[in-house]
Amino acid sequence: MSRVLIVSDTHGDNRILTEVIKSERPFDMLIHCGDAECTEGSLRAIADVPVYVCEGNNDFFYDLSRRIVFNLAGHRVLLTHGHYDKVYSGLDGLYYRAKELEADIVMFGHTHVPCHRVEDGITFINPGSLTYPRQTGRKPTYMIMEIEENKVDIELKYYL
Repeated sequence: MSRVLIVSDTHGDNRILTEVIKSERPFDMLIHCGDAECTEGSLRAIADVPVYVCEGNNDFFYDLSRRIVFNLAGHRVLLTHGHYDKVYSGLDGLYYRAKELEADIVMFGHTHVPCHRVEDGITFINPGSLTYPRQTGRKPTYMIMEIEENKVDIELKYYL
């Protein structure tokens, strides 16, 4: 089983991210769903685990990929910020992109609102935002995923 820390939309506030990393150790991987506003290398240095980070709409100064597809514990994961797939209009764009890329897990950000939903065998995960939350109550959020081949458990967590 792998334990994964999933964050998004930290917007360069690595102080909060560092606190979350320290409080959630040990974990096997850090996944950042975009708008990190820092480099993959700096995230790797903070977390000291493998890191996946995609380009968000505010990451124009960093050399990051728009979409990343990778395998994790027998699952095919699509990591994207979501702005190219118009997530403010719903999950349809991500759904069709996942089908096209044969992904069964989609991780995204951009809305700053946490989301965990399963539709037609595809798990959609948005950890919300650690710095500028937009959901009711506006509490900073992130997620912990425990994953193995036949099981994906997601826990929404609140910073402070």
